[in-house]
Amino acid sequence: MKPPSHTQAYAALLVGALAVSTSAVFVKWSQAPSAVIAFYRLFFAVIIMTPFFFHRITELKHISRRDGLFSVCSGVLLAFHFILWFESLDYTSVASSVVLVTLQPLFAFAGGALFFRERLTSGAVGSAVLAIVGSLLISWGDFRISGAALYGDVLALSACAMVTAYWLFGQELRQRLSLMTYTYLVYGISAATLYAYAVLSGFSLTAYPPRDWLCFLGLAIIPTLFGHSVMNWAVKWVSASTVSMAILFEPVGASVLAYWLFGESIRPLQWIGGIFILTGIGLYLWEKNEKGTLTAQEGGRP
Repeated sequence: MKPPSHTQAYAALLVGALAVSTSAVFVKWSQAPSAVIAFYRLFFAVIIMTPFFFHRITELKHISRRDGLFSVCSGVLLAFHFILWFESLDYTSVASSVVLVTLQPLFAFAGGALFFRERLTSGAVGSAVLAIVGSLLISWGDFRISGAALYGDVLALSACAMVTAYWLFGQELRQRLSLMTYTYLVYGISAATLYAYAVLSGFSLTAYPPRDWLCFLGLAIIPTLFGHSVMNWAVKWVSASTVSMAILFEPVGASVLAYWLFGESIRPLQWIGGIFILTGIGLYLWEKNEKGTLTAQEGGRP
């Protein structure tokens, strides 16, 4: 398959990041437990995908044992990412939780160098540091508010580590599995994991008002199918490090939505942090663009 152009790949990442930015809003709107929200997010996504997966179902027979194991790991990591992140929103602000979840470049760069032998240039590292400083500026206020906010920030950082590992598994698996097969399998495993967790935790799976069900469906369609799935398409052509950088658009979008919808104030440091993030991402993608066309493993294995 011919690799897409830089413009197509980066446009997909931008669309995915903007879609994922809505996730925190839907979570804030819902009154359901975190595990239940996460379960229905993935469950409804799988239901929507099922009619389109029928003609690819035979692909499951050709998945190697190694890829099957990696898919299970990816699905479980995604499940616990959602549990930890959604739980963090009960203790800290949308801006701070989203920012700490999106500190993925720290983990993705290390994982990319260790597992895919990706070469990190000083420009890429500098751009990531600039964006991460912006993220810290956005969340700085919560570190001084209360112990509860700090606990929420720790949960969000743990969720960050989980989702970075999920993207690294995806970078490997998408070289051999189609987008539909990979996402259907991983979302299904993740939904099953979340179902087991919700049941064992004693949460009800039915006693929720209509608004919650609309939130579940909204999470499945916008941040999952138009967010994660679009980024899972791109991760075949770009590294998990690049995906993690693109996701740093999320705190900017989520903070703006939280301001409009919940009246959460945007402090001067958050404005400055947003500028840092956008500048860092822009410089990172500009440097990548200067290197030429994309390959199946951008900057990765020979």
